[in-house]
Amino acid sequence: MTKRINLISGPRNISTALMYSFANRPDAKVIDEPMYAYYLAHTGIDYHPATGEILNALPHSMDEVIRQLIFQDINVPVYFIKGMAHHYVDCDPSFLLDLHNVFLIRDPYQLIASFAKVIDNPTIGDIGLQREWEIYNYLRMHEKESIVVDSNDILEDPQSYLVKLCNRLDIPFYQDMLQWRTGSREEDGVWAKHWYQNVWKSTGFKRQKTSSRSLPGRLHPLYEECLTYYKQLKQAAL
Repeated sequence: MTKRINLISGPRNISTALMYSFANRPDAKVIDEPMYAYYLAHTGIDYHPATGEILNALPHSMDEVIRQLIFQDINVPVYFIKGMAHHYVDCDPSFLLDLHNVFLIRDPYQLIASFAKVIDNPTIGDIGLQREWEIYNYLRMHEKESIVVDSNDILEDPQSYLVKLCNRLDIPFYQDMLQWRTGSREEDGVWAKHWYQNVWKSTGFKRQKTSSRSLPGRLHPLYEECLTYYKQLKQAAL
């Protein structure tokens, strides 16, 4: 029986590093943001880098995403699905009840400052923290257990934290999860060249210089708005 671990994250949040960590397990396969094309097609957003390539690479129908990608037949013990919270737009989230859901959060000050280097004027919808909070509460309302992890906590002590996470998921921890080779992976989405430069240079979990980047003044109201959702999720963090 395959354990399907569904990561629900905001952007610029070591989600790709966590995907690489799971990809390095000897018992796992990973998939990178299977809902991305659905999100772009459904919203009509066209300012994301590589929009055309993304729309050509992945299904536009949520039913197809769920059937062909999330619940595809796969013969491995662990299937890690990396996803973005803001991609969950106008869709029935009931399929999440059949997954092991992990919410990845990050201090929105750092998150927004990093995201604004690629998207000039992000909105609360782009950042994903509000949507994470909504999905978390949906699962709680349906008595479905989920796990919240803070990327800063992972970076403080990667091994100890990943051991805790694996224990909660009832899967073995492997030392291979702590390191990976530099460069891209075949599982990377077609958007990777626009977003993954830092993780491509890395060989493990490490704070980036972007973590101390200052927040432009125009984005402080967005930060204050996101902070409320971050604090509520942080209370539930592993």
